[in-house]
Amino acid sequence: MTDVHDALAAFRDHARSWIRAHLEPAADEVGVLRDLGSQERELAAVEHDRRLQRMLYDAGLAGLCVPEEYGGRGLGFEYQQVLNEEIAGFEYPARFQAPTLCQCMAVILDFGSEEQKQRLVPPIVRGQALWAQFLSEPSGGSDVAGALTTATRDGDEWSLNGSKVWTTGAWWSDWGLCLARTDWDVPKHRGLTVFMFPIHQPGIEVRRIEMLSGTKEFCEEFLTDVRVPDTDRLGEVNDGWTVGTRWMFHERMATNSPYVTRPVGRREYGGAESGIVALARSAGRLHDARARDLVGEFETLKAVGAHLDERIGHGVATGALSDQASSIARLFHGMTAERLGTIVFELAGSAGGAWLDDGGPLADRGIDFLMRQVGSIAGGTTEMSRNVLSERVLGMPREQTLDRGIAFRDVPRSAGPR
Repeated sequence: MTDVHDALAAFRDHARSWIRAHLEPAADEVGVLRDLGSQERELAAVEHDRRLQRMLYDAGLAGLCVPEEYGGRGLGFEYQQVLNEEIAGFEYPARFQAPTLCQCMAVILDFGSEEQKQRLVPPIVRGQALWAQFLSEPSGGSDVAGALTTATRDGDEWSLNGSKVWTTGAWWSDWGLCLARTDWDVPKHRGLTVFMFPIHQPGIEVRRIEMLSGTKEFCEEFLTDVRVPDTDRLGEVNDGWTVGTRWMFHERMATNSPYVTRPVGRREYGGAESGIVALARSAGRLHDARARDLVGEFETLKAVGAHLDERIGHGVATGALSDQASSIARLFHGMTAERLGTIVFELAGSAGGAWLDDGGPLADRGIDFLMRQVGSIAGGTTEMSRNVLSERVLGMPREQTLDRGIAFRDVPRSAGPR
């Protein structure tokens, strides 16, 4: 036990000294989905994240829980937790965390062949490959098992046709992880297969979607006769839902994943006040009793969320909790995201409705308010999380569905626009 404690302490000392010597302080941002102003600035930010991931890798601080044979360190979750604490207040490669590390890489580690893991995982850990998940479809909403994108076998290759939507960062990502239908004559959950492919190739058209905030982070994709070798199939043919179920687990784990680096805990970069306190000060409301209540509520929700994440992450990693418990954190963060956005808007006062570009912490808070429900939708709706909790954690009866046991081609569907 002493040896383990000493090793963890030595790792903390190394992480702390390296982070403070090589990383810049991060802005303590309370807003979401910020518009960087131009495509060039966004691409520059993506490249900066690639460099940060490579820097962490070279310092022995990337892929801590990834097996050594696939480019990681092969360490326990407690090492990742230490890094998350020590990196608080500093920049980190945020775009690599989701979906590249906590969803796509994790699923490859779970279901990939040895050759696939050797080929695809090390470039992720080194910062050379960003991934996107081609999952949601225009007709499916949160019902990912109702995928209409089709994969047809052609010798040693597959031909994929269809469309995906709400894909985070597809336009600047390198690879896609895609759920497609390979059999229409069985119930919907039994005819799915997962594929992997480079995004920027003939047959894939990526269109960016402009959000209320002005960002174009989300994309829609159109696949036309996209050729994928069978060697880039993940898991067995028509067993994609087994892969997909685990995929959804990693989606719900998000920042609780042992593969994810996320700042948590202390702020140790010059004693700067938190973003919500800076906002209240800028609004001239720091000594307003109502404003102080709101600041306290904001900080409390953030603290509770951090401790909840830590407990669930540790519980799932050690087997003390079912992996379905990840839906607890998903539901909590989806619900509190709306409240946090509302608190920020209330604190901003009139600046929440109209602001100046140089308004400092007060700028764009009205946009944040309009975007506050994103956390209840992205990554699977909170309603889906409630279903998972009720059926798979609490053991309540499964909701009746009309497509159970029916061949997918016979399930009634809308004819769509004419």
